[in-house]
Amino acid sequence: MELIQSFSVDHTKIIPGIFLSREDHVGNDTVTTYDIRLKRPNREPVIDVAAMHSLEHIIATYLRNDPDWKDEVVYWGPMGCLTGFYLILKGNRAPREIYDLILRAFQAVDDAQEVPGASPVNCGHYLMHNLGMAKWYAAQFAAYLEANADSSAIFEYPKTERLVTDEGQQFYDS
Repeated sequence: MELIQSFSVDHTKIIPGIFLSREDHVGNDTVTTYDIRLKRPNREPVIDVAAMHSLEHIIATYLRNDPDWKDEVVYWGPMGCLTGFYLILKGNRAPREIYDLILRAFQAVDDAQEVPGASPVNCGHYLMHNLGMAKWYAAQFAAYLEANADSSAIFEYPKTERLVTDEGQQFYDS
């Protein structure tokens, strides 16, 4: 089997940021998957599971209610590695073009008085939420985005050149 695109990014070099993960064409439409990375993979503690679940609910609700973006949102959900989220939008915008949306979404977590949909009727594990920690992670990431807004590093996956020998062995440029 071929290695999927998101596994071909050198995770030892990823920093928090907003990255274009992939573009897919469905008929005449384009959908773009963004990597919204809050933690450096394999170097920082991952996001607490209950806080991640709360962030998923709060930010998904925020995105799907934003008057300018709600019709563009296809999906918002956590990465299995608990270092960030995937956002899928209709169209193909550069990561810088969604910066304000992502910043506002994470800033809005602070205003949440409760986790939307955190009931047994609406959620598959309604007891696994932590609003306080979700607010902490969101504030930390929003402050990081603001402090690094002028850095291209938070918008572009790190470049890794893979050298391949005649025998097919791969070497990384690190």
